[in-house]
Amino acid sequence: MKIMVSACLLGKKCKYSGGDNRNDAVISFLKDKDYVAVCPEVAAGMPIPRPPVEIRKGRVISIEGKDLDETYREGVRKTLEKAGPVDMAILKGGSPTCGVHMIYDGTFSGTKIPGKGLLAQALYEKGIPLYDEKDIERIYGGK
Repeated sequence: MKIMVSACLLGKKCKYSGGDNRNDAVISFLKDKDYVAVCPEVAAGMPIPRPPVEIRKGRVISIEGKDLDETYREGVRKTLEKAGPVDMAILKGGSPTCGVHMIYDGTFSGTKIPGKGLLAQALYEKGIPLYDEKDIERIYGGK
């Protein structure tokens, strides 16, 4: 079984702010498993740090109002190509690329709505089981 995982969950400093989203439950879960770490934003050529983006009316828009949809979609394409076939994915919740259950609403107000990020949606359409870090914490804990 091969698992795709958001690199920020493993402690890689690729978050838009320059930080990470290290999650010990995810790291523990992956300890003896075959996985590939990905960051679609970095694959898209975006810098670290970078302006925050959200999905508004189906398009990726920066906080400055710049339409970055094509750039981010190209990052998703490159991520899928690099990762190859995977059997499941553990992605960063809330992210405009990796959000599994919820994403920010596009107003940059901190409001989340049901939805999937671009990468999560592409994997979902391929029938790949999706989990975010909270799912892993709930299902597997720190085991």
